[in-house]
Amino acid sequence: MAQTPQQRRANAKFIKDQEARRGKSEDQIKKRTEKVQKSPISPIWLALLAFIVFGGIVFEVLSRFFMSSR
Repeated sequence: MAQTPQQRRANAKFIKDQEARRGKSEDQIKKRTEKVQKSPISPIWLALLAFIVFGGIVFEVLSRFFMSSR
């Protein structure tokens, strides 16, 4: 099966990481991996989700407020 461009980039990144690890102790490797913590969801998607959830709540509260005054 042929590799996709995404898989090629992932393989190249893995090889580069493995070459950087050669000759180093486990402590040096752990320090490097502990620093890089990336969120599994992008900030744009997080903002969109918050807008949908909290926007819906605000809309519901406003609609109930204005409907109850009639």
